[in-house]
Amino acid sequence: MIPSVLPTYARAPLAFERGEGSWLIATDGTRYLDMGAGIAVNALGHANPALVAALTEQAGRLWHTSNLYQIPAQQALADALTDATFADTVFFTNSGTEAAELAIKMARKYWYDAGNADRTEIITFEGAFHGRSTGAISAAGSEKMTKGFGPMLPGFTHLEWGDHDGLRAALTNRTAAVLIEPVQGEGGIRPLPDQCLRGLRDLCDQTGALLILDEVQCGMGRTGRLFAHEWAGITPDIMMVAKGIGGGFPLGAVLATERAASGMTTGTHGSTYGGNPLACAVGLKVMEIIADPAFLSEVNRKAARLRQSLEGLVASHPDVFEEVRGLGLMIGLKCRVPNTDVVKAGYAQHLLTVPGGDNVIRLLPPLNTPDADLAEAVTRLDRAAATLSSS
Repeated sequence: MIPSVLPTYARAPLAFERGEGSWLIATDGTRYLDMGAGIAVNALGHANPALVAALTEQAGRLWHTSNLYQIPAQQALADALTDATFADTVFFTNSGTEAAELAIKMARKYWYDAGNADRTEIITFEGAFHGRSTGAISAAGSEKMTKGFGPMLPGFTHLEWGDHDGLRAALTNRTAAVLIEPVQGEGGIRPLPDQCLRGLRDLCDQTGALLILDEVQCGMGRTGRLFAHEWAGITPDIMMVAKGIGGGFPLGAVLATERAASGMTTGTHGSTYGGNPLACAVGLKVMEIIADPAFLSEVNRKAARLRQSLEGLVASHPDVFEEVRGLGLMIGLKCRVPNTDVVKAGYAQHLLTVPGGDNVIRLLPPLNTPDADLAEAVTRLDRAAATLSSS
């Protein structure tokens, strides 16, 4: 008999009843050190007092009105995002998947309105993850996500990660956009080198193709900059944001230049819940905290210290770990044993990590995790690795 909850998740045998900062407390009272942060969602930790206050204050006044009316908190958050980024305009969604759908629509509508209705192809890359909708899995193209769900939506060209010659050949007068994650998350914490991102921006400028960046996982301070593309000194035309932007409350967004968004006029897109007062009240507080240069400086300091410790861990357990990769507090440990074994060994040490592609475990702690908790995480990983080394 099928369970009452559709069985699409391979859930760990853990259930949590509350959280405190970088810790989760299970229903039996056991405390777990959370280095996954809800897959980079709880960017400011669990039950952050500032976010709780923002949410409860708004909840006591107004929950929902729909986008039939002006939403002051939505306008304020859009202003904060455009003031801090390349973007001229923002559309709010509930998730990264919804942001992907709009980014795809926006790019194609731009070319349609420009008189190039045949310019619909979007180039994407192996290892990508852009969500679970039909459009998003068509964009990613991997068999793992698409098998059994065909036919896929047409209009996507899939290239190997790092195939520069293939990219140049694929960019034609039918290319609407290139869609890429500056740091692949699900694909195994693979950062795109700065020079490659700059080269991609140049190629898009030369051919007219729009550059869409998926910063759902690597954005909102995760890499030590507000958005990961800032390290390369370039800007996209369209950018997808979600996860950390709501600090745990469902919120996503598409940021765009005026040019790229020019086709999105009244009636071309919409959302019932997107940009609702509750989400935007929390998002405003998240932006206020994370966009502070002093906060981002602390993320970089913590990241450097954590990475140094993890390099030592790899050296101590060369039979378990192969390398450290990533940027900021978006860190991957490539494993020599099955990554799921490392995750399970972590459970035994009351430590939570996240599996990823390329046999990697992901460390995506809250950005404000105390130094002592980061050090404790390495200690627990060390103990977990020791159990695998001796098995």
